[in-house]
Amino acid sequence: QVELVESGGGLVQAGGSMRISCVASGNIRSIDVPGWYRQAPGKQRELVAGFARNGNPVYVDSVKGRFTISRDNAKNTVYLQMNSLKPEDTAVYFCSADVIHYGDDRPYHYWGQGTQVTVSS
Repeated sequence: QVELVESGGGLVQAGGSMRISCVASGNIRSIDVPGWYRQAPGKQRELVAGFARNGNPVYVDSVKGRFTISRDNAKNTVYLQMNSLKPEDTAVYFCSADVIHYGDDRPYHYWGQGTQVTVSS
């Protein structure tokens, strides 16, 4: 089994910055298409940023130029650097990934438990 654990959320003022992290642990041979999603109260979960299968980062339009996704494969960690934060960025942020286990070629999809990001105006 695999566990994804997010950290680094909290309260920040509008215009500020925050970096959240997601560490994967367990039976991991490789991690594919890791990404960050968010869900605000009363809204559907949406993709914020992720890595496509070609390795290129993709972003939702509302965060382009402000957020940057990165990864450290040696540490099985994905980061989301968030700059120029706005109150509308307030949400629970979840990481997700497809994981290939040792001894199995099939990808399994995992979600983290989420970390709250609150941007005050």
